[in-house]
Amino acid sequence: MINSDKEYSSFRDPSGFIFKKDGQLYRQINYTYKNDYDFFIKSGLYQELARKKYIVPFQEVKKNGKGYYRIIKPQQVDFISYPYEWCFSEYKAAALLTLDIQKIALKKGMCLKDASAYNIQFQDNEPIHIDTLSFEIMDVEKPWKAYKQFCQHFLAPLALMSYVHTDLNNMMRNYIDGIPLEVASKLLPKFKSWGVWVNIHLNSFFSNKYCETCFSTGTLKGMSLQKHLVLIDGLYNTISKMTLTHSSTEWAKYYDNTNYSVDGFKTKEKIITDIISKIPNKTTLWDFGANNGYFTRIASKHGIKAISFDIDINATEANYNYYKKHKKEKSPFPLMLDLTNPSPNIGWNNLERNGIFKRSKVDTIMALALIHHLVISNNIPFEYIASCFSNLAPQLIIEFVDKEDSQVQKLLCSRTDIFLDYNEKKFENTFSKYYSKFQKYPIPETKRIIYFFQK
Repeated sequence: MINSDKEYSSFRDPSGFIFKKDGQLYRQINYTYKNDYDFFIKSGLYQELARKKYIVPFQEVKKNGKGYYRIIKPQQVDFISYPYEWCFSEYKAAALLTLDIQKIALKKGMCLKDASAYNIQFQDNEPIHIDTLSFEIMDVEKPWKAYKQFCQHFLAPLALMSYVHTDLNNMMRNYIDGIPLEVASKLLPKFKSWGVWVNIHLNSFFSNKYCETCFSTGTLKGMSLQKHLVLIDGLYNTISKMTLTHSSTEWAKYYDNTNYSVDGFKTKEKIITDIISKIPNKTTLWDFGANNGYFTRIASKHGIKAISFDIDINATEANYNYYKKHKKEKSPFPLMLDLTNPSPNIGWNNLERNGIFKRSKVDTIMALALIHHLVISNNIPFEYIASCFSNLAPQLIIEFVDKEDSQVQKLLCSRTDIFLDYNEKKFENTFSKYYSKFQKYPIPETKRIIYFFQK
């Protein structure tokens, strides 16, 4: 029987596993990993990676026990995210960090034995490696065994996002072990990038021709440290040159073209600031339909751990790039999310990767200028929305947009108005079933109202 405290996704690694005790995360290191772990510490690799904030730091709490070699307590990451939720720049940063780590490891006599994108998380908006057991002593004469995995987990998704379509990192939801190179090769243009041609198209050709023999293991014989470094540098240069294929979306510059007057927008900002100032800091807030994170940053500046969710990759890119330019400011963690089809449980027994709503507790939901899209564009009733939000958090900051609003009228231009119950009274009555009290704040010169619901 599986220990109820053991992290389910740890089953694949015989070197150890993650478990929780009294709400604290720990990692067991088995005796089978003893030599690699000792070398990881004695070589100075761990110390260098921890100093650079490339890997989560940890403390040893137990040694040489029955059935385990070490028990360590790693620093916990605020929120677990997955590659299909990252915008392009986040994915790119995760890939480059993985290559930086591999390069440092090689110079210390070690290498990454696996290059899974799931080993990278984000802490304070910076990528960080979380798997202490991913390192092994390296025989430099042998090829990098995780090379193909890196191509499937990082290079292929990034190339598809860059050269084909921005949303293709979603393929990682279907291919939990990485996008097969044969699939990527068929979708990608042949001569867009030399690095893509070599590492994806040619790799796929050799894999197909020699079945189980991958290009990396089939042709890269007689390796040396220098050849390994050349391989890493080549991958690094290929990914560094990739850019997002921007598509024109109405949301990327939403706040540059709204129907708010200057005074109306300032009033909305003041209302949100006043509400958020009433929420204790060191709590959590999820902002659905956050766009470029403008209003989520108000929560971050008040010491609230905030996540900005949006369906639009250009808006999410703008949010992440704002952080990159203003690193001294407290910023929310931007992630991609289609609220009408949120990240589900996937993997073995549907328990290997948790759905988005099962990964963390949240204190406050914020949903500004979103309700009309859910109801009118997606036919989701008030009842369903109120139930969903109230199950997630005890507090809700939400903006009601009246049917007379110009943005709602745009939505109704292309469809029959069947939404007879879409009105302020119905909205209040429905949400009041799920919350015990609320305050309302009309925004002057608009047909919009901010509500603060509480249980």
